[in-house]
Amino acid sequence: MVVVSGLQGLLDRAGQDLGASGWHELPQHDVDAFADVTRDHQWIHVDPARAAASPFGGTIVHGYFTLALLPMLHAEVFTVADVAHGLNYGLDRVRFPAPAPVGSKIRAHVTLASAKEAGHGVQVKLETTVETDAGSKPVCVAESLVRYYDKKAAS
Repeated sequence: MVVVSGLQGLLDRAGQDLGASGWHELPQHDVDAFADVTRDHQWIHVDPARAAASPFGGTIVHGYFTLALLPMLHAEVFTVADVAHGLNYGLDRVRFPAPAPVGSKIRAHVTLASAKEAGHGVQVKLETTVETDAGSKPVCVAESLVRYYDKKAAS
C-alpha cells in the first residue's frame, strides 16, 4: 500500500508506478447481481449452459463490471492522506482487450500517469491495467481521472 501525502505528494509522484492490488475472484453470483442492477442480462454473462457452447467456453464478466471494480482495486494499491476528499472526474480512455471468464481472478496494476493543479485541488490520471489469471492479455485498460481537494479549501 502506497500512502501519498497530500496534494503535493500527488504532484511529486506523477509518472510513478504505484503497484498492484491483490487477486480477486469474479464468481457467477456477483456477475448475476451486476446484471440485475444494470439490467444487462445478455446470455454470455448470465447463462452458463448456453455460454458453454460459445467460443469462450463459459460465461464472461461484463466489461463494465470490471471497470466498476477500479475504485476497490485502487484502494488496495494506494491512499491519499491529508486531503479533504477525492472525486471521480471521469475517464479518458477505456478498452477491454480480452474477456474475463467468470470464476477467474483479476488484479490491477496502477500508475499515477499525471497530476496537475485544478482549482483548489489536484487532478490525477490513473493508468490501470487489469489482468486475469486465465489469460495473457489484459481484460481492462483504463485511464481514469480523479480530483483530490485540499482540506483548507473544503472548510
